[in-house]
Amino acid sequence: MGNSYAGQLKSARFEEALHNSIEASLRCSSVVPRPIFSQLYLDPDQPPFLPEDVKPKVEELDKELVHRYSQNGNLDFSANQTGNEMEDEEEDEDMSDSSSPPIPYSQKPAPEGSCTTDGFCQAGKDLRLVSLCMEQIDIPAGFLLVGAKSPNLPEHILVCAVDKRFLPDDHGKNALLDSSVFSPAKSSSAVNLSGTPDPSRNKNIVKPLALSVQLVGKTFAAAPLSLRATDVANGNANGGRNNVLSSAVSRPMPHLTSPSPGCAAGDQASMSSSGPPKKRHRGWSPGSPVPPPGLVVPVPAIRPSTRTEPLLSVPVPQSMLTGILQPQPIPAGETVIVPENLLNNSGVRPVILIGYGTLPYFYGNVGDIVVSPLLVNCYKIPQLENKDLDLLGLTSSQLLSVENMILLTIQYLVQLGPDQIPLREEFEQIMLKAMQEFTLRERSLQMSAQCISVSPGQLPWLARLIASVSRDLVHVVVTQNSLAEGISETLRSLNEMKHQQKLPDYVVAICASKIRGNEFCVVVLGQYQSRALAESMLTTSEFLKEISYELITGKVSFLASHFKNTSLGDDLDKLLEKMLQQRGESVIIPFNGDVSECVSSQEAIAMVSTQEPDLDVDTFQIYQPQLTVARKLLSQVCAIADSGNQSLDLGHFSKVDFIVIVPRSEVLVQQTLQRIRQSGVLVDLGLEDNGTAYQRAEKYVVRLDNEIQTKFEVFMKRVKQNPYTLFVLVHDNAHVDLTSAISSSLSHGEPSHGLADRVINCREVLEAFNLLVLQVSSFPYALQTQQSRISSSNEVHWIQFDTVDDTASEDKLYFGLNEYSKSLQWGVTSPLLRCDETFEKMVNTLLERYPRLHSMVIRCYLLIQQYSQALMALTTMASLRDHSTPETLSIMDDLITSPGKDKNGCGHMLVIRVPSVQLAMLAKERLQEVRDKLGLQYRFEILLGNPASELTVAKHFVTRLKAWRGNEQDDWIPRTYQDLEGLPCIVILTGKDPLGETFPRSLKYCDLRLIDSSYLTRTALEQEVGLACCYVSKEAIRGPIVALDLSEKEHEKANGSENDSDELLIDLDRPQSNSSAVTGTSGSLADNGVSSSSAADKSQKQAPSLSFQTVAHSSVDEGAYPAFTAGETLKQECDSLGNQMASSTTSKLSSLSSVSQTFRWPGHSAKDSKALRAALPRIVILSKAAYCLLSSQKSGNLPSSSSLLPHADVSWLSSLRPLLHKDMSSEEQSLYYRQWTTARQHHADFSNQGEASGSRSFHPRRLLLTGPPQVGKTGSYLQFLRILFRMLIRLLEVDVYDEEEINANHTENGEITQSSNDHWPDIEIFSKMSFDLNVHDPKYRTISPVYTEQLSRVKQETSKETKSEEPKKRETVSMMLTKYAAYNTFHHCEQCHQYMDINPAAQVSDSTLHAFTFSSSMLGEEVQLHFIIPKSKENHFVFSKQGKHLESMRLPLVSDKNLNAVKSPIFTPSSGRHEHGLLNLYHAMEGISHLHLLVVKEYEMPLYRKYWPNHIMLVLPGMFNNAGVGAARFLIKELSYHNLELERNRLEELGVKRQCVWPFIVVMDDSCVLWNMHSVHEQSSQSLEPGGTSKNVSLKSVLQHIEATPKIVHYAILGIQKWNSKLSARRTKAPFSRCHVRDFILLNIDLTQNVQYDLNRYFCEDVDFNLRTNSSGLLICRFNNFSVMKKHIQVGGQKDFVVKPKIMVSDSLAPIMPLQYVCAPDSEHTLLAAPSQFLLEKFLQHATYKLFPKAVHNFKNPVLAIDCYLNIGLEVAICYVSSRPHSVNVNCEGVFFSGLLLYLCDSFVGADLLKRFRFLKGATLCVICQDRSSLRQTIVRLELEDEWQFRLRDEFQTANSSDDKPLYFLTGRHI
Repeated sequence: MGNSYAGQLKSARFEEALHNSIEASLRCSSVVPRPIFSQLYLDPDQPPFLPEDVKPKVEELDKELVHRYSQNGNLDFSANQTGNEMEDEEEDEDMSDSSSPPIPYSQKPAPEGSCTTDGFCQAGKDLRLVSLCMEQIDIPAGFLLVGAKSPNLPEHILVCAVDKRFLPDDHGKNALLDSSVFSPAKSSSAVNLSGTPDPSRNKNIVKPLALSVQLVGKTFAAAPLSLRATDVANGNANGGRNNVLSSAVSRPMPHLTSPSPGCAAGDQASMSSSGPPKKRHRGWSPGSPVPPPGLVVPVPAIRPSTRTEPLLSVPVPQSMLTGILQPQPIPAGETVIVPENLLNNSGVRPVILIGYGTLPYFYGNVGDIVVSPLLVNCYKIPQLENKDLDLLGLTSSQLLSVENMILLTIQYLVQLGPDQIPLREEFEQIMLKAMQEFTLRERSLQMSAQCISVSPGQLPWLARLIASVSRDLVHVVVTQNSLAEGISETLRSLNEMKHQQKLPDYVVAICASKIRGNEFCVVVLGQYQSRALAESMLTTSEFLKEISYELITGKVSFLASHFKNTSLGDDLDKLLEKMLQQRGESVIIPFNGDVSECVSSQEAIAMVSTQEPDLDVDTFQIYQPQLTVARKLLSQVCAIADSGNQSLDLGHFSKVDFIVIVPRSEVLVQQTLQRIRQSGVLVDLGLEDNGTAYQRAEKYVVRLDNEIQTKFEVFMKRVKQNPYTLFVLVHDNAHVDLTSAISSSLSHGEPSHGLADRVINCREVLEAFNLLVLQVSSFPYALQTQQSRISSSNEVHWIQFDTVDDTASEDKLYFGLNEYSKSLQWGVTSPLLRCDETFEKMVNTLLERYPRLHSMVIRCYLLIQQYSQALMALTTMASLRDHSTPETLSIMDDLITSPGKDKNGCGHMLVIRVPSVQLAMLAKERLQEVRDKLGLQYRFEILLGNPASELTVAKHFVTRLKAWRGNEQDDWIPRTYQDLEGLPCIVILTGKDPLGETFPRSLKYCDLRLIDSSYLTRTALEQEVGLACCYVSKEAIRGPIVALDLSEKEHEKANGSENDSDELLIDLDRPQSNSSAVTGTSGSLADNGVSSSSAADKSQKQAPSLSFQTVAHSSVDEGAYPAFTAGETLKQECDSLGNQMASSTTSKLSSLSSVSQTFRWPGHSAKDSKALRAALPRIVILSKAAYCLLSSQKSGNLPSSSSLLPHADVSWLSSLRPLLHKDMSSEEQSLYYRQWTTARQHHADFSNQGEASGSRSFHPRRLLLTGPPQVGKTGSYLQFLRILFRMLIRLLEVDVYDEEEINANHTENGEITQSSNDHWPDIEIFSKMSFDLNVHDPKYRTISPVYTEQLSRVKQETSKETKSEEPKKRETVSMMLTKYAAYNTFHHCEQCHQYMDINPAAQVSDSTLHAFTFSSSMLGEEVQLHFIIPKSKENHFVFSKQGKHLESMRLPLVSDKNLNAVKSPIFTPSSGRHEHGLLNLYHAMEGISHLHLLVVKEYEMPLYRKYWPNHIMLVLPGMFNNAGVGAARFLIKELSYHNLELERNRLEELGVKRQCVWPFIVVMDDSCVLWNMHSVHEQSSQSLEPGGTSKNVSLKSVLQHIEATPKIVHYAILGIQKWNSKLSARRTKAPFSRCHVRDFILLNIDLTQNVQYDLNRYFCEDVDFNLRTNSSGLLICRFNNFSVMKKHIQVGGQKDFVVKPKIMVSDSLAPIMPLQYVCAPDSEHTLLAAPSQFLLEKFLQHATYKLFPKAVHNFKNPVLAIDCYLNIGLEVAICYVSSRPHSVNVNCEGVFFSGLLLYLCDSFVGADLLKRFRFLKGATLCVICQDRSSLRQTIVRLELEDEWQFRLRDEFQTANSSDDKPLYFLTGRHI
């Protein structure tokens, strides 16, 4: 039956329909069932096609298959041709059939000839029923003829011979015919039902015989049965591993107009064929429409045409358009007849590598050949864009002629080693290098490429010349007419060849045709090469199916019978029985004794360890690198939140929850559970309580199996129900199942396929705003394609180990793939990566003998035999020693002897990797049987590591494990491999992929000898070796190498090979069997109890003097081989060196070092197990193919594993691409793969392609964590969850100042107070209260107290320490943010993003700049301020009619009552806090309309504008860039008053009274974060302690409450108190106080018109302003039932200047002390670069003792300050007195002042005013003025010289240069 690719079409729907159809027709007698095709194609409820993908449904189905064949770059014929997608050579023959993919060499010959007439077969035989019933038909025994009928084709019946066993019995029961027999491939039967069995099945099941069929109204004949490899070539337009569309056909073929599925997607520019998929033997070109009966259409050939048109140009006959084709005979030279019994006669199944040109038709026994498109894409050179050409160093991509390509190919084949197969990646690099050479040559010779091409005439002899050096391994066959001649010739000679003859490995067939130019292909005949190429064409799942098929059908029986005997020819089973009888009831002692000691089995079971072993059971711990990576993850999540695309709002969440999805592996589930439990993350995240966390952990780990759907729905329900919880979906080992859900539902693949895609990429996950997806993978390459869903910026890579400086603190270092590769350069006798040469030789012999079996089956059987014989050799039959490979022998020896030397029975673990489950079970049973019969069942355990099932360990071993662990519960059983720490055992690890299970420290050997050339992708190969990766003790790596090499040079090399060697100087001359742990000193170090690290230095000194004899006689571990002497041990040592023959080994050993440290695996005796508790790297035994790829770094010329195709589910984008360097960082590799690989059609990311190129969508909340295998990623992501939670809590928390008020005891009691229930102050009562002059704000605990009468009574202790320089750290407390908080720029949420960001379309220029000028009496000049007003805020302003000139800012009326607004404009001065200032008031104002102005300095404007584009800015003039906060407040107030006047004038014209305009503004700090309301409980009789409650309220409610104060216009300033934690608890105080307010004030600019802020001030400007306001008789009211919390912000604000000298003399100056801030005028003092006012204020704070010595600690005699408050130090009280007439001042009668401070005094201060005050004798004076002249005038005007005495040297200035306008002051003493 026709077939798309070797029976591999994975379409469940197809298969099901076909199966049902056939089964129905088999079972029903009356009604004719609906035929398969009408079911499929005419189904009304078919899913709609994707618009860009209008392909026939079958193609849809086909897609996946087609791409499956991509493992190793082989057949990935894109689905664009429904034609035969894959070699049909894979035809059935006796050896093969399977439920599974075809095996390339198990196919059956197809009939020759072609169908020409309806009703007649290809041989022309009459198949009409009329004739058939007259004839005797020859049917094989046990078969029945079965007919299948269809109503659509009333005249036709499909007749097959079917094996009876597979048919239902008379009662319709017991049918063995499972649906997959009618593989979807057969679906094509409806189009092309000529009879060839499905290649992937036993021909003994179904033998289709004949038919012709009609489909959807068109008649089709069975196509000619021929294998036409052109189809593969054409089919490969998206081919091998590659999707270069430019090399596809120049124009799509015209399609039939019938509805039959036939239109390939036009966008794919590839060929289409009408009708469902067929096998290629049928000879239809994928591009030709179906011919009418009786015609044969040869495939249009690939012509090497001129280079102007695409390579695969296909001539399109005119007639095609009509749908009727003329007959075209097949040219005789175009066919190849494959000889019968080719495989049987030659033992080789040739592989034909498609080259360049048309491959002929193949007829006859096509099952014995394989056609591979491995290199075909290398010859189709893609058109590249110029930037890519430049990157590759080429001028054009069309540089190589066909002749050049042929010669390159031959050259490449010649240089391949005998055990290498051609690799596409390697050849592509060769082609690229050749093109680069041509480019260089072109440039140097200035000529075009044509001049240097080989002429067709020269080609044959040049080709032969190159091949001549190959020692007959490469032959060249040149023919004139067609390739068919050369191929036929080759196959014929192969068939007739005598067995003694030496075959060439490769035959290059060249056709030098005059008409068509040169064409060629390569026929691979090498025994190893042809087999490896054929096997590497199957994906992992396919060859595993193939193997299980070979086992099920008994094909392996020859092989099994071969292995029934030992290598000596004895019958194995009989031998074992004999040994069992000899031993009788006794068994070998379990531990602490030699293998020759026996005990009874009861004793063996009863033996328990005598002491606690020093087991290195890892407790869960987070190490430094894991912390670092967790932090990287966290910062990436923050970056997503900050990215501004609204995809993640971290401020929204208050909790973290998670789920971990792992592949189907029971052990992995248990391991993840164990880590979650040990890490305590469930309790830390508050998800579970301590008690329940252990049981409940299970709901957080889900494995990808059939139950996931329900569990996942439960999880998604939790996600939807908890919008304030941030969920993290961790997809661990994300690379394991990448099949898309669509392709897997259509395939008959494994049931778990596509589950990950269904879960991770489902719509709910993509859209949930509270769900982060974290994909974790060691081999992320398949997630890094052009279609990747993860943005490359969201990848977090494990830290590079060489860059981590703090490795010093870690005692263990990571030893991964790179380290293993590098370790091959260490030159030690027992390398860590080994290839068992002897084993490989045995395998090759067997492969020749059994050409029809898959090589893995043969390898596995051999491996079982090797281990069995090694076991026997080591226990009873020493004669078998020589028949086990030294590698196997030494491993088994180590495994058996190590428990014998341990008092507890600890030993090593050996992992044997057997991917096929059936083979693994076979190996386990076989090895267990041998072990038990030899009596070793208590010595070591044999386990099957099957992902699908839990671990099962024998009871006595569990008892032993429990005894070691000590404290486990009774029902404890080992669930993970780590639980087996110390147990001597063999784990046979099976399953398609290793899934990231962690192995214990005691794992010593990884046997990967079965991992062969089927593993030719980077992921497949690296994940196998990843099993051995682990952390090793630092001393294991850092130990110095001292080599006793004969050459000094080698010695140096070992010590310093490049720079990586110091990372990894493992001195691993660890011999392979413990028996020969030869150490460098005369006695074994370990036996002396010296830890190797301490012994290293000694042995280093001794080592060079050691000679071979010392090594030979150094003491060998006692008890290793008790039967041998030391000399024999040496022989053993040589044996165990595996790779060399014994003779060379001995000499090698002599030249080899006995090394400074020999690390032996711990655990040989109790006394040294402690000493050598080093964790060592594992030893890996590889197959030759894998070894060559991994060791390639050593030789340098071979490709390394990293250059392979990264994963079977992706393909290369272009055959021309730069090389991936091994030393690229993982970030660079990711970018490389994202550029050069593309997802195959069945890959889950394939659908992630935008309409236009480059519009792929990254999922914004998806991250990828990548790191090498076993590096600690699980710990890292668990730690990430923890710190993510902490961060969310921190985001929801804010540090606010929590300080109690100061000077509380100075307050007078007995005040008039209002009732505590009043909401607003009563102005009558309030105005009678006196003002509390004391400053209570704790921020001001270090300023001078203000003098009051109470203060004079306070005794100040003089013993107080003088104020230290370091200000005390202020107390803060962490508070949860509420929905009413003010936020900084880091807050993002849905509600306020409009408030925060301008819409993306709008530019910053959407806000306009307006100048606003007014005159200020205080400054005595005009001031020009600038407003920046966003468009959206212009409604708050009034502009002139013409010219948009800003006239004023709108103000409301006092009488306005609007609940959705606050009346007062809010001004926030801010400096240095463009990111951290709390300027987002959206939530604090509950989203209502308000007017908020940021007041910023000119130089900071661009920053504020960038971060707060939607805010109105008030920009201060440039002259204030260095000014303090006083200037900002001064200008706010001046501007507001000026605006009030303008608004009064404007509204007056509208008939509004002047006094009705709202006169208040709010001035608020940028650190106010939360507002609270405190309410008081009435004191009841029960509670003596009155308490209060406090609740969080919004700024809106606070402002609206205060604005509603009755008679508010009579208050000058209204404020609220500052929060502290004692507020609610404290005894209730008056609801309103008349005292200082700051931080957050409502300022009445009308009343305070004449009270100004001091614009020069840097400190205490608010205390100064409050004192001025109060002395003017104005009311300042503080609402005590509200409080504001102030956030502790570390940056910005009014921080001190760093005072530096104006001219830097040297960099390292000592800090300048405040007392140096002033100097004598005109002195040589260092001038400082700081504002003079700042220097003055700082100086006054620190100069108390100098300036006012009498006032220090003397509050009775304060310093008199007129019209100003300046901080002159904590020790001095200041008495503030206003000089204004009618001002309110403190009562000074009887007070003697200890000093007088006059600061920039104005004309109100006169001589007579000063005469009112009395001073102590010796009181001091300080007069401060702007310049020297005004200083003199002031002294004269105030008549100061009458009472005060001045000296010339008492004049000072601030230490500024004269440009900076220093301030001058004079000091004097009272006479």
